[in-house]
Amino acid sequence: MSAIVVVAGTLGVSGAAVAALPAKVRMRAELRRRWRTWALAAPVYLGALYLGGGWALAAGLGVIAVAEYVRMTDLPRADLAVLAAGAVALPVLAWQAPDLLDLRAAALLLLAAALPSLLSGDGERGFTRTARTLFALLWIPVALTGLVALGQHTAIAVGLAVALGDVGAWCGGTALGRSGPLARRLSPLSPNKTWAGVLGAAAATALALWAVGAFSLALWPAVLLGCICGDLIESMVKREAGVKDAGSWLPGFGGLLDRIDSLLVALLLAMVVTL
Repeated sequence: MSAIVVVAGTLGVSGAAVAALPAKVRMRAELRRRWRTWALAAPVYLGALYLGGGWALAAGLGVIAVAEYVRMTDLPRADLAVLAAGAVALPVLAWQAPDLLDLRAAALLLLAAALPSLLSGDGERGFTRTARTLFALLWIPVALTGLVALGQHTAIAVGLAVALGDVGAWCGGTALGRSGPLARRLSPLSPNKTWAGVLGAAAATALALWAVGAFSLALWPAVLLGCICGDLIESMVKREAGVKDAGSWLPGFGGLLDRIDSLLVALLLAMVVTL
C-alpha cells in the first residue's frame, strides 16, 4: 500500500502548492487544471491495478488512445477497427493466455496491419497506412499489455515514476534550463525539452521507484528513457500530422495520448528489462 501513501502525499502537497500560487503566476490556471486531472486519474489507475483490472484499464486506455491516433494520422475506419480490436484483444491475451504473446502474435500483428490496405487494393497509400497502423499497434496496445504482464507492483511503480518524472522534468527545466549547458534543447521536435528537464526527470523517477520499493539499476533507466523518448515520439507524430495536441477533452493535457505518451514507452522498456 506504499504507493497509495506516496500518491496521496504527493497530491496533497502539490495541491496545496498549486492552491497557494499567486494570481500573477502565468501558468496558475493550467497547473490547477492539471492537478484536478491527476486527482481523478490517480485513483482510477491505482484502483484498477489493485483490484486486478489491469487488463480492463489497458483496454480502455488503448481504445481511446488509438482513436486519437487515427484522427491525427487520418487513417481510414478499417484501420481504426484493427487498432481497436488489438487494443482490447492484446490485454485480454496477456491476462488469460500470456504464452500466446510471442512471435506468432508478432506475425499476426503484421498481417492485421496490412489487411485493410490489401483488401481495399490501396495502391496509392497502402504501404504508408500499413506502416502507421503497425507502429500504432506496437506503440499503444502492445505497450499497454505491460499493465498486465509486469504484475501489479511493477505496473504501479512504473506509472507513478512516469507521472512524477514528468513533473520532475518540468521543475528541472524551469529551475535549471534558462541558461548554460543544461538549457540546450534535447531535440528540435520539442523545443521546450532541455537537458535540465532530463536531470529533473532522472531525480524524480529514481525517487518515485525508491519510495515504492521498486528501484533497480535496470528499471530506473528504462523508465527514464520512456519519459524522455515517449514525449518526443508523440511530438514527431503530431508534427507530421500538423496538430498541437492529440485531443482537447482532458483538462490541462489535451488528449489521452498527450498524457500517456511517456508511459507507453516506459512500459515497453520495463518489459524488456524485467520479463
